[in-house]
Amino acid sequence: MHTHATTEQTQPTLVYDIRQSRYLNITGRCTLRCAFCPKQQGSKQIHQYQLALSSQPTTADFLPLLGDVSQFDEYVFCGYGEPTLNLATLLGVAREIKARGGKVRVNTDGLGNLFHKRNILPELASCVDALSVSLNAQDEETYVRHCQPKLKGSFAAVNAFINEAPKYIVRVEVSAIEGLEGVDIDACRALVEAAGCRFKHRKLDIMG
Repeated sequence: MHTHATTEQTQPTLVYDIRQSRYLNITGRCTLRCAFCPKQQGSKQIHQYQLALSSQPTTADFLPLLGDVSQFDEYVFCGYGEPTLNLATLLGVAREIKARGGKVRVNTDGLGNLFHKRNILPELASCVDALSVSLNAQDEETYVRHCQPKLKGSFAAVNAFINEAPKYIVRVEVSAIEGLEGVDIDACRALVEAAGCRFKHRKLDIMG
């Protein structure tokens, strides 16, 4: 396990590997409180990795942990928070990965523009190869029930984001989860494909 030095007894995991990808855990903060997220049920773990963070790590914290980029299919910004909330670290680390010849994907709830009050896609486009966006519902009522957004207008914002993202990022995949009450997978697929993105049909409780 790759850890970052801390005085705490339980050291946070900043990077963790699943299959041939290295995952980067850059923030514990999030714009959503999804009822189906293990974090909301008291778990801070994915597979064997403890992902709780006591502070926002910086670019410098990650550079020694990147390893040999040729050993990984991609580097994925995905921990137990929303990566775009720690945008400076995301961009700094992603640029270094690209400089070394690696591939970068960001798992996001698509609310980065709403949170930052500007379009962050041009910044991401300079160093991100792919986006995986969680849509999770076909309408605002269902979205609010399951995702419990902290920011007003979140459902409209994620839809605006997925419509804008393909103009900047070549690979944009947008997911919804089968097994959540009231979620219409076919309606979600139609929204995603109309935005020019690829749809990913996920199953509840399957992580990573």
